[in-house]
Amino acid sequence: MILPKTIPVYGDTSFRGKCHKEHVEQASFFSKIRKEYPDSYGLLAVHPRNEGQLIGGQFSAMQKHKLEGLSKGASDIIVPGAPAFVCELKRRDHTQSKWQDGQMEYLQAAQSAGCFTCVALGAAAAWEGFCEWEADQRRA
Repeated sequence: MILPKTIPVYGDTSFRGKCHKEHVEQASFFSKIRKEYPDSYGLLAVHPRNEGQLIGGQFSAMQKHKLEGLSKGASDIIVPGAPAFVCELKRRDHTQSKWQDGQMEYLQAAQSAGCFTCVALGAAAAWEGFCEWEADQRRA
């Protein structure tokens, strides 16, 4: 997987080896944010369900989802704010991950709109990015 040049990457880009799958890392991040910020960011943080939407060829369902607001390539972790936190989560060993259609474009659009954007290699890296964003929120 090629990492973006213009979007910050959190985590050890040189790590290679056994690591959790993305959905496990994501569950870990959401568990932590909901525990640490149960009345604020834990309530606001969302994961748009975009992956696997075309399994079985449900074209008409996909069209309906797009009309209802599905955004191709939406990042794994989005926390509303000023600016919003937009994070694409990949496996700790990023060579075991791949970019899905639209993910890089979504991150670039979010960055252009002024969002805090990043790619995180695992839940700990996502938490590092989130903490940097949250510290910026407190200073603002």
